[in-house]
Amino acid sequence: MSRVALVTGGTRGIGAAIAVGLKNCGYKVAANYAGNDEAAAKFKAQTGIPVFKWNVGDAAACAAGIKDVEGALGPIDILVNNAGVTKDAMLHKMSTEQWDDVIRIDLGSMFYMTRPLIDGMRERNFGRIINISSINGQKGQMGQANYSAAKAGIIGFTKALAQETAKKGITVNVICPGYIDTEMVQAVPEKVLQGIIATIPVGRLGKADEIAKMTCFLAGDDAAFITGATMTVNGAQYIAG
Repeated sequence: MSRVALVTGGTRGIGAAIAVGLKNCGYKVAANYAGNDEAAAKFKAQTGIPVFKWNVGDAAACAAGIKDVEGALGPIDILVNNAGVTKDAMLHKMSTEQWDDVIRIDLGSMFYMTRPLIDGMRERNFGRIINISSINGQKGQMGQANYSAAKAGIIGFTKALAQETAKKGITVNVICPGYIDTEMVQAVPEKVLQGIIATIPVGRLGKADEIAKMTCFLAGDDAAFITGATMTVNGAQYIAG
């Protein structure tokens, strides 16, 4: 029987590539999304991957959504915490709402999504938890104190949980993408985008499929000895010490 994977924020951008990649690797995949019904319906029609709508920044919604996914596909073996938002502002202009929303959705969702699943993974002595952080969680980014803090927190969450679950056959790893060629990045003004690319030693944006391939590797049996790791996928734009 195929293992079941759940990808949050899984109908667009990097999340969509991850969901499709996991399906192509033979997993039964469910994709969560928050609000864009049109994009979700298009993704489902194109890929055949079932979609489930809830806000990952709401603990009760996560518990209910996970129950729905498991009712449809079976126990979740692989969780990819990909969903996130940005609400950028310089700190001296940032509102409490901008801070709270990003911390709740980007970082709080790590707990809200993982807590309902961890007991089942421990009982089955198997699990793969793959958290998507960001280059800006490693190096920081002006105008993104909220986002950088949340994404750095994901790295700490990953390292702690990896130690808690290692003896139960559950691996917990984090991927830190650099600038990836998605609709969001392509919306950046061309002059600004070229300036960003100029800071990437490999001379190009990353591809969503490259993040998907890393995710598939970490989800597989060959990665059973890798846990608590930070996978930096950024074309050498930032090299962590």
